[in-house]
Amino acid sequence: MEKVPGDGDMEQRERADQLSEEEKGMIQDTWGRVYENCEDVGVSVLIRFFVNFPSAKQYFSQFRDMEDAEEMERSLQLRKHAQRVMNAINSVVENLQDPDKVSSILALVGKAHAVKHKVEPMYFKILSGVILEVLAEDYPDSFTPEVQRAWAKLMGLVYWHVTGAYTEVGWVQLSSSAV
Repeated sequence: MEKVPGDGDMEQRERADQLSEEEKGMIQDTWGRVYENCEDVGVSVLIRFFVNFPSAKQYFSQFRDMEDAEEMERSLQLRKHAQRVMNAINSVVENLQDPDKVSSILALVGKAHAVKHKVEPMYFKILSGVILEVLAEDYPDSFTPEVQRAWAKLMGLVYWHVTGAYTEVGWVQLSSSAV
């Protein structure tokens, strides 16, 4: 389980930022295969996210009332959002050699979700777990335990940067309860 933002953030950030060159290579290699099917994978991720964590739908007026996975799959708005999520991950993966660029990308994502969309940051942690589950299930030959560990480190880095952006804009957590 990841740490909640607080005093231990620096330790988590150091650990997350220390992806080895080998881990970066594994992430980029496996992502290349995933990104070939990015729309389908993204839709699978969001459907699982919304089915397993229906409270997350409150932030999406266009598919807030959809209960059925098949209806979600047909939703053009959900597909568009899935594409945006996958493109953001792609930007991070493509720039793993440039930590400042990764930080900049994730700061934009975090600030938009804090200020414009007012999304509780815990949903990024939940979504990260869903992404890891879907990738491991959909690409079992590529997502070996070693590759899964590298991806988990990357998701920790993503979460740390995004929540850092929330802190920068003065986000005050509305609820301490998890989903």
